[in-house]
Amino acid sequence: MSRRLIVAAMAAVFVTLAAGWLAVAAEPATPLRAGIIGLDAHASSWTRILNAPDAEGELAEITVVAGYPGGSPDIPQSMDLLKRGIETFKQLDVELVDSIDELLEKVDVVMILSIDGRPHLEQAKPVIAAGKPVFIDKPIAGSLADAIKIYQLAKERKVPCFSSSSLRFSPGTQAVLDDPKVGSIRGCNAHSPCGLEPHHPDFFWYGIHGVETLFTIMGPGCKTVTRVQTEDTDVAAGIWADGRIGTFRGHRAGPHTYGATVFGSKGIVESGKFEGYEPLLVEIVKFFKTGKPPVSAEQTLEILAFMEAADESKRKGGCPVSIESIMAAARGGE
Repeated sequence: MSRRLIVAAMAAVFVTLAAGWLAVAAEPATPLRAGIIGLDAHASSWTRILNAPDAEGELAEITVVAGYPGGSPDIPQSMDLLKRGIETFKQLDVELVDSIDELLEKVDVVMILSIDGRPHLEQAKPVIAAGKPVFIDKPIAGSLADAIKIYQLAKERKVPCFSSSSLRFSPGTQAVLDDPKVGSIRGCNAHSPCGLEPHHPDFFWYGIHGVETLFTIMGPGCKTVTRVQTEDTDVAAGIWADGRIGTFRGHRAGPHTYGATVFGSKGIVESGKFEGYEPLLVEIVKFFKTGKPPVSAEQTLEILAFMEAADESKRKGGCPVSIESIMAAARGGE
């Protein structure tokens, strides 16, 4: 073969290989493989959204591939939801596994969605030890002390971790933060349903949605909490370091609604509605891709401290309780 033919053949081979490399590079990245621990709360609805054939954007960049049922026998609601969750996973052809360790072998990232906050610490330990980024649904734990331990473990192992209520990322709530018609935020009255569950601090079970809305709008910096309670209603008032006042009103009668009145330097507006799970799921996928939590550990811990301070205020007949004292007690300082 002549030198000219050899050069031509080599060029043809190079062109073919280059075309293949470009084709591979143009192909979308393989979706993240997600595992869910706890099928007794949002697992079913979130998996339907994430695994939908028509999912778009960030929602198309992750697939739930395995689930560990979990469940809390001493909470009837958990067991009822668990039955439905397992059935949904079977219908969606998502693999059910017998242990967290087995789940970790099959996934890149993990969502802990157990409705009961008490087992979250023990469920998170093997996930963090395996180095898997983890989202933990509200409440992040059954106590402030356990939540502190979760974040400590994640920090020690350099594992990305965050927790949030879906209410934080509702478009209407996010929009009010930079609304020129509102101006600087001077106060907020947030409200949500506030059903109680005997194994959790009062606001941890459901009131956390409204408390998260309050902190989303007010930001961190609450110093003291004062609470009053009747059979159907709770009101917890927080005083922030700059003198602003934010309140949470939890209701156990009437419509099952969420909202907030936002008091600004230029106007007063209504906000805080529930607008679906997709906004939170988008943030979770972004978090899994970047490793950057959209909510800091410090703010989540302050939310839990607010709720535990509210319980302490109730025990003290409505006296103000400092966030600092609650944090110190949870860290073993008192």
